Amino acid sequence: MAEVLSQSQIDALLNSMQNTDVKELQEEKHEKPQYRKYDFYSPKKYTKDKLKMLNSIYDNYARIASSMINGLFRMTSEVEVVGVEEERYYEFGNALNELDIITLVDVELQDESKNPPILFHIAPVLMGAMMDRMLGGSEIDTSIDMAYTYTEIELALYEKIMKHLTGITSDVWASYIKFKTKFNRIEENPSMFQGITVDETVVIVMMKITFGDVSGIMNICIPSTLLGNIFDIIEKTKHLADKSNQFSRRDNRLELLESIKEATMDVKAELCVANMNLSDIYNLHVGDVIDLNKPQGSDVAVHIEGQQWFKGQLGVYNKNMAVKIKERIESSGETEEI
Repeated sequence: MAEVLSQSQIDALLNSMQNTDVKELQEEKHEKPQYRKYDFYSPKKYTKDKLKMLNSIYDNYARIASSMINGLFRMTSEVEVVGVEEERYYEFGNALNELDIITLVDVELQDESKNPPILFHIAPVLMGAMMDRMLGGSEIDTSIDMAYTYTEIELALYEKIMKHLTGITSDVWASYIKFKTKFNRIEENPSMFQGITVDETVVIVMMKITFGDVSGIMNICIPSTLLGNIFDIIEKTKHLADKSNQFSRRDNRLELLESIKEATMDVKAELCVANMNLSDIYNLHVGDVIDLNKPQGSDVAVHIEGQQWFKGQLGVYNKNMAVKIKERIESSGETEEI
């Protein structure tokens, strides 16, 4: 007779089936591959190596800026690079409010090309905290929002602070390229700035500045026109440096040979070394023969300044005794045929 399930057993069986279906759905969702969207209308212009180089440069900027802020405001601060991203300029412009302020810094490259400026934008709450500290305030106001309107005095202080923050740009690039930067102006209405086209690719360096209890973001916008010229100069400089190193090594070798070729050196051909008693040497006379214990036609050792360099063969050249060099003796004792 078949066993009849109780109501509790039926409920447990149904629950186990439902849990199995849920687990299968979760596994299917988990196994679904994740793809990163790529915009083919605006392809990426800079490789990971270029962005990594920019990250390294502005890591150095962060260290210098942190020391400068500590000395300027007598207050502990931290500056770090949050990220380096490539995007269109209109994306950067759309993220700004009409009351935001951007700082324009001109760059003068070695090739004297005309380039758009670098743009700096700093959060109002962070700038307000710096101005309060500069004016002797003890408490930092954190209620400043993005729509804050600066007064004339605050604009003058804003410009002075940004001159300090932007003046170290050329120093952090000095290990790659030397150029001059010049503070241009502060723009109170970012939408009125037309120095960069809306579709131009820009690189945004996002830096987090912690000033006491206040933290905010400072964005540095570098146009692709300027970056392209900078990278071209760096590549040319590197190529010329490699060439100059090759030529310098070659020239140094030629100069070294030119300077020592007139030096005089003792060259000695040694037939053999024989050991004799003093009495035999005392009784030597003209016409006597000394046995060298070496067969005829054996190699001759050629010494230069007392050190054996070659093996040679004794012979005659233009009715004169001569030695023909056959092999060069290496420092390890091995010989090299010439």
